[in-house]
Amino acid sequence: MSLPAARRPAPAPVAERDELALAMDRACGARPIEGNRIDLYSESPRALDAMLELVARAERWIHFENYIIRGDRTGRRFADALAARARAGVRVRVLYDALGSLGTSRGFWRRLAQAGVEVRAFHPLLSLRPFDVLSRDHRKLVVGDGTHAMTGGLCVGDEWAGDPARQRLPWRDTMLAISGSAVPALDRAFGRVWRRAGVPLPPDERVGSAEATGGCTARIVEGVPGRARIYRAVQLLAAGAAQRLWITDAYLIPPAALYASLLDAARDGVDVRLLVPGTSDIPVLRNFTRVGYRELLRAGVRVFEYQGPMLHAKTLLADRRWARVGSSNLNVSSLLTNYELDVVVESETLTDALADQFERDLAAGREIALMARRRGRLPARLMGTPAAAGDPLTTTGEHKRSGYELGAVAVVALRRVAGGLRRAIAWTAALTCAGLGALLLLFPRVTSIVLAAGTFWLAVTFGLYALERRRAREYDDDGL
Repeated sequence: MSLPAARRPAPAPVAERDELALAMDRACGARPIEGNRIDLYSESPRALDAMLELVARAERWIHFENYIIRGDRTGRRFADALAARARAGVRVRVLYDALGSLGTSRGFWRRLAQAGVEVRAFHPLLSLRPFDVLSRDHRKLVVGDGTHAMTGGLCVGDEWAGDPARQRLPWRDTMLAISGSAVPALDRAFGRVWRRAGVPLPPDERVGSAEATGGCTARIVEGVPGRARIYRAVQLLAAGAAQRLWITDAYLIPPAALYASLLDAARDGVDVRLLVPGTSDIPVLRNFTRVGYRELLRAGVRVFEYQGPMLHAKTLLADRRWARVGSSNLNVSSLLTNYELDVVVESETLTDALADQFERDLAAGREIALMARRRGRLPARLMGTPAAAGDPLTTTGEHKRSGYELGAVAVVALRRVAGGLRRAIAWTAALTCAGLGALLLLFPRVTSIVLAAGTFWLAVTFGLYALERRRAREYDDDGL
């Protein structure tokens, strides 16, 4: 029997839900952590100094993880600082990627180990699991005592430090210094990858919580192969942006779905801007990035190429609410196959600071535009406008490129003369097939044996890999 309307209890108030935040929690696979102080470092030399200061302040342990740790002058500064803390009784653990740090000598790591630092290489290139070569540890993280941390896109090498005496400006990169409640989550992220490279961290190096120190809310997004966490988060931010979507990326080759999200946002009136390197340390990736320029520009996306030294930062701004800084580039390897680490922050203070830096970077770049050709049948030509007046690069002195950067510029020029990326790929494929055919005709028995051996080796490798993945299926979800 139903109660009369006058006697029915009033419905309980429904709590307002932030649907976008809830969706972000699920996309990131991470809960929001309140109570953090987050400081922005957009000048690489200052970021390196802050990392060294964090190392010097640590009293219990240091967890240091980076894709590239070079044995150059900057690398030796860090090695000396880490060794000094180890000799002082601090437990120091260094995790480097075997591919990213391939050029660093064994003596460099041996000197660290002799000082008491525990050093591990992630996925050595010579192993019984060759497919591990495809999954790299691309993270950049340093944690001290489980209370202070820095993470972002900056590696350890002279490129990031610069050399004023030789007129070499530092690479442009971005790091965040974090203290507060989110630091234990960063430390646990280190512990999970450290465990993949050997014995787990001891229990007394696993902090459960830390005191709140600020008003920022952060989500620690752990990139794990196959999980696509930051991929989903970036897609969600692109879909939810109402006013602006400003992206800085070092190696921007977005997958088709993410590329479509950028187009859709721009067509819907969102101020979508992309800032990419004008000169890349990996020239072929720069050419791939340029392939999609025309469709982006036609949709209303504004594309800028940075004209200073290498732009290595990975940041995203969505309106004044969301900021994302980390190690992930918006390409398939970072989003789907690597171990990455990103921080998604809700903070108007941080988004405003990143927006100011983004605009300063635009002043050091040129905007790409479409210019119609005289012959109407030909596609529009890409043209770059000159850097704005007051460009900070021209007011502080010209950047003298290193030999590595000059080599990258030369490769770009040669590719342009050769006729562009698509033609180069076609010629490479044609020559490879012709060469293989010639070998089969000239040396049929030897070539057949080599191909057969290679095929059987691949079969065994695929089988071992499948068994390994089956045994480790639940490993990604394990705690420390």
